[in-house]
This record gives sequence, C-alpha cells and structure tokens, in this order.
Amino acid sequence: MAKWGQGDPRWIVEEREDGTNVNNWHWTERDATSWSKGKLREFLVGIVVENEAGRCQISELKQVEGIIKESGVKHKGLIEIPNLSEENEVDDTEVNVSKKKGDGDILKDLMKTAGTAKVREALGDYLKALKTEFTMGMILPTKATAAQELTIKRKLSENTLQTQVPLGVRIPTVALHMTELFDTAVERLYSIFTVKDLVQKFSKSPAILEAEKGGKFQMFHGNITGEYIELLTNEKIIMKWRCRNWPEEHYATVVLNFVPALGQTELRLDCKGVPVCKEENMKFCWQKQHFEEIKGLLQLTTLNG
Repeated sequence: MAKWGQGDPRWIVEEREDGTNVNNWHWTERDATSWSKGKLREFLVGIVVENEAGRCQISELKQVEGIIKESGVKHKGLIEIPNLSEENEVDDTEVNVSKKKGDGDILKDLMKTAGTAKVREALGDYLKALKTEFTMGMILPTKATAAQELTIKRKLSENTLQTQVPLGVRIPTVALHMTELFDTAVERLYSIFTVKDLVQKFSKSPAILEAEKGGKFQMFHGNITGEYIELLTNEKIIMKWRCRNWPEEHYATVVLNFVPALGQTELRLDCKGVPVCKEENMKFCWQKQHFEEIKGLLQLTTLNG
C-alpha cells in the first residue's frame, strides 16, 4: 500500500456535489517519465565524494526506465538503482556500484560508502518532489480537510496583519569565474544564448525565452529559471539566474562577456551569489550542460554546412 502518510487521504471516499474524483479514488494515471528525468538529473548529476585517494563525481544521467544509471568520470563506473519506490524507505533502497577490473578499486569503495549515502539522500529529495510537485492537483481535499485549511489560512492572515516580519534569509555564497573558447564568430555564439530554437537545440529540452531587458527565461524542464537584466548585442548578457533546488527566491547574478579572438570567441562568465553548497553543481552545469553541448551544436552545424 502507499506510504505517503499515515491515514492516507487517498483511501477516503466522499461524495461531492461537483462529482470530482476526490482523493484520486478512481486512480488517475499520469506519465511521470519526462518530469522524472529532469528531476533526477537535477538531484543526481554533479554529486561529488572525495578523500585522499581521489574524487568521484556522477557526471550524467543515462537512462530512466525503471533503472537509473550514472557514469563516473576518470575510472568510469556504473551506478544502478534497480528498484526505487515510495513504498519503501530510502535508506533501504538498493544502490549497486560497479566498474571494470583494474585500477580504481579504492574509488569504487568510496562510491559504495559515502557516494551511496549521497545518492540515497538525492533519491529522498526526488520522492518528496514527486509527492508534492508532480501530484499537485491529483489528490483533492475532503470537506473536513478543506475547512481545516481555511481556518489555518485565516489564522495566518490575522497574524500577518498583527506582526510584520522581514522576509528572506542570508545564506553563504561564492563567486565563480570561468572562461571558454569557441570556434565560432561572436554573433553566432551570442545568438545561441538568445534565440529560443538554438537554446532548445543545445539544451535538448523545451525552453521559454524572452531575450529582452526584464524578459524571463526557463530551461532544462524548468530546472533553470531567471530574468534578463541587460543585453548588449554581441557583447554582454547579464541575468538573474537560479536552479530549482536553491533556497526559495534566491538568485545569482550571471554576466556573460563575448570577446572576439582571431576567428574564435572567448566567453567569460562571472557569477556572484552562488550558494556555497551548490558551487560544484554550478560549475558542472555550465561546463557540461552549456559549454560542451554548445560546442557539439556548433560542430553539428558545421558538418551540415
């Protein structure tokens, strides 16, 4: 049986005047494959464990078809999660680590211990998101719970009127600086960051793009969102930028400078306000999911003439 909470409201059948499928008593099916790929990529890709023997990092989400596979970096290995279910405790989830025979056994042991703990933690975050984000609107409140929620909202509203509390918290952040050289003209590289069709090609996912001052953008299945602060054609882009798993309403400031360099373009990235705990993920996002994918798109464009 489902374990999303004791006394799961999905088992309560109640008549409603509007004839709504209360609590999903008549089971409603939704395909979570696409959503899960994006969410698992967000939580798993970039996980790093290291000690004096070396460093392991999950670099890519290979497949989501009941089995989750990841590839390592140097001594390439494989992580398999054969049975992930919200009906079981995350700590009991089986995580198998394997690699080809040869060097790197110490790193394999590292991934089996510290790495497995981090993977299970990420899977726990995924299951929480599955229950809250993906199922939103599928499980409807009963009359009793709806009345209870209304009472709570009224109390919160009264408290808000009585006491004004400053919103927002300070979190420790870091600044990043990265440079990358691209074999293309400034105009072409600038367009890859500002033309919706090109953004969708290198990100391999739908995107929302309003490339103008104050315009919004959304990429990688909604995992990356933000707003354009300033655009100087073929010279500079300044953005408010955030990952979905960052603290709520927290944005970094990303500045992209496009510098011509003898038939090539040097891209200089400066980023301020990255949460300290997300520094490695941020570097991975730009190096692997932006720079390398854009270079692949440019090569493909060149080959196709």
